[in-house]
Amino acid sequence: MEHTEREAWRATLGYWLACGWEFRSGSRLEFDASPPRARVGQRGVGVSVTPTLPIPAIASPGHGPVEVDVNRAIPKPPSLPPVVASELPWPAPVPGSERPALLAAMATDVAGCSRCSLAHTRTRTVFGVGNPNARVVFVGEGPGAEEDAQGEPFVGAAGKLLDQMVRAIGLQRADVYIANVVKCRPPGNRNPQAEEVAACQEYLFRQLAIIRPQILFCLGKFAILCLTGHADAVGKARGRPFSWRGIPVIASFHPAYYLRTPLRKRAAWEDLLRLMKQLRALESQGAENHAETPPPV
Repeated sequence: MEHTEREAWRATLGYWLACGWEFRSGSRLEFDASPPRARVGQRGVGVSVTPTLPIPAIASPGHGPVEVDVNRAIPKPPSLPPVVASELPWPAPVPGSERPALLAAMATDVAGCSRCSLAHTRTRTVFGVGNPNARVVFVGEGPGAEEDAQGEPFVGAAGKLLDQMVRAIGLQRADVYIANVVKCRPPGNRNPQAEEVAACQEYLFRQLAIIRPQILFCLGKFAILCLTGHADAVGKARGRPFSWRGIPVIASFHPAYYLRTPLRKRAAWEDLLRLMKQLRALESQGAENHAETPPPV
């Protein structure tokens, strides 16, 4: 192991041991008494640190063991509240009439959120918008510049394309609910970082627990990763039978992808056909009001 790699191992292990973080978002990382290993799961990403100390040294050919000193001074990030794990039971279903008020109160909480560094660079939080009793929830990745300015998801060019996609299946924006994995814009529209997803995804889970949709439509890599654990390319996720808490999940590209590569818009229509097929299947089964029926855990 090269010296730089050895230092990276030591810094990473020491950091997680000192911080004691636990989070979920797409694939699973575990630190225990052996060298770190990655495991991809179906229910989000979990990072766990075993309390047993000290950690044995990691053999490093040519350089000797790498000692992990968990007592050395390591800057800690702001403490994060525990994230709601997707494996935990959902709360009792919320009556449809109570959902608007619960979502509004939650949006107020999110507006004052300071769980991660994005709170220092945002203009406005972007909570979510749409029908609190929606059968379909579209989940994006994070706000862009227009969304950050207006405080509403998908209002820029990608949002206009999403509106067209929704209308193509006979629905309006007001018929569905739209939310993002992270509620603040990452600077420069960069990808959200793992700690940002970890800090924010609880809000998405709580939104879904209130709305209780019948279908989730994931727009982009980080939405897919958060709700399915699929960490590979979006193209490899499309068409696969994912679910989250028993709710069917359709994986699709983010609308911004189609703006960059308009020749791939056929893929959007194929995914929308999957959505319509699942909606019709639910209707043909005589599915009762999903608002009062919790999905299986």
